[in-house]
Amino acid sequence: MSGNYDAIILGAGAAGLMCAAVAGQRGLRVAVLEAAEKPGKKILISGGGRCNFTNVNATRQTAAERFLSANPHFAKSALSRYTPQDFIALVERYGIDYHEKTLGQLFCDGSSRQIVAMLLEECERGGVTIRCDEAAEEVARDGHLYRVRTAQGDYCAPSLVIATGGPSIPKMGASDVAYGLARQFGLKIVEPRPALVPLTLGGDEVLFRDLSGVSAPVIARSGKAHFAEAALFTHRGLSGPAILQVSSYWRNGEDIGIRFLPHRSEGWLLDLKRDYPSAAIRAILRSELPDRLANVLADQLGPDTLDPDKDIGNIPDKALRTAEARLADWRFTPNGSEGYAKAEVTAGGISTAELSSKTMEAVNAPGLYAIGEAVDVTGWLGGYNFQWAWASGVAAARAFPLPSA
Repeated sequence: MSGNYDAIILGAGAAGLMCAAVAGQRGLRVAVLEAAEKPGKKILISGGGRCNFTNVNATRQTAAERFLSANPHFAKSALSRYTPQDFIALVERYGIDYHEKTLGQLFCDGSSRQIVAMLLEECERGGVTIRCDEAAEEVARDGHLYRVRTAQGDYCAPSLVIATGGPSIPKMGASDVAYGLARQFGLKIVEPRPALVPLTLGGDEVLFRDLSGVSAPVIARSGKAHFAEAALFTHRGLSGPAILQVSSYWRNGEDIGIRFLPHRSEGWLLDLKRDYPSAAIRAILRSELPDRLANVLADQLGPDTLDPDKDIGNIPDKALRTAEARLADWRFTPNGSEGYAKAEVTAGGISTAELSSKTMEAVNAPGLYAIGEAVDVTGWLGGYNFQWAWASGVAAARAFPLPSA
C-alpha cells in the first residue's frame, strides 16, 4: 500500500498512536508506519503488564524538576496543554478501571492491552491507516513533501513525524533510527544513554551481589538528585525504584549514596546506647533490615569502626557517630549499568534546541516533527514518560496544517 497523506508518522508506540489519533480526528489523512509486527509493544510490557499510563504529578509545574533535558523548561508547553487529567478522562470514557499505586502513579486494574486497544480505537475513529511490518527504508524531502519508501510502497505527506523512540529494550524492536533521520535533516543530537536502568557493581562491592533478591527502603542519591523508594540488590548490582530513578542522573565513574534506615534521625545510635546498652549493632540492624543485608552492613562497619557484636554500651560515642554517618550515606561506585537491554527509557536524543516547544516541529525543517522518547526529554519513573508521549504527540497533531478545501 502507498499513497498521499496529510501526515506520516514513523512509529506506532505511545506518542505515535496518540499523535495519529488526534490528527485523524481533526480530519487529516494519516498513515502510521511501524517496523514491528504489531503496534504498542512497549506499552504492552509497561507497568508489569498493567501500564503505568500517567502520573498525576506530571504537570507543567513539575516539568523542570521531574523531566531531564538540556532545556529543563522545554516540556512545560506541551504538558500544560495536555494534562494527566486529559488522559484520565480518555481512559474513563473507555470504561477502563484504574488505581493509584504510589506517588501519583496510575495503573490499569486489568491489562495494558486496554490502553493499546483504546488508542487503536481512537485511531480508527480518525480513519488512520496503520501499517505494521513496514519499516522506512528511505526518507527524503521533495519540495514541500516528505517521501517515505518502504518495501511495500511509497508514502508522501507535507508533515512527517519521528516517533520511533530510542534504543532502550532492543528486543522489543527499539533502535536509534530516530537519530539518523534527525541528522539527515540537520537536527543535532544530545548524546543518548540508558536511563531508568539497573546499575552494576564490581571490585570490592561485588559482595553486595550475593544479596540478590534482597530489598529495603532507602534514600538513593546521585549529585543533587535523591529518591526515597526501595532499592533491590541483584546478581549484577543494584536495582529497584530508587536506583532506577538515580540512574538517570548518574554518570560513569561517579558515586551514588544510599541512606539505609531513612526513618532514623540523627543520633539514633546514641539514643539506643542509652536505652538499650546491652544490644549489639548486628542485632539492631537485623531488627530493622533483612537479615542478609544487616549482616553484610554490620561486617562492613567493623572492625575498623566498631565491633558489631559488642554491646553498644561499650562502644565509644565517636565510633557510633561514624557508623551512623556511614549508614546514612553508604557510598557505592557502580562500574556501569545494564545498558539499553534493561533500560526503561533513553535519555538524550533529538535536541530540544532544534524544535518548537509548542508544536514539536523542527525550526529549520518545516513539516518535520519529533515526539516522545526520540526527543531529549526524559521523565522520572512512574508514568512521567507516558505523559510526555501523550502530550508531545497531541502538540504535534494539533499543529499539522489542515488540508486545503
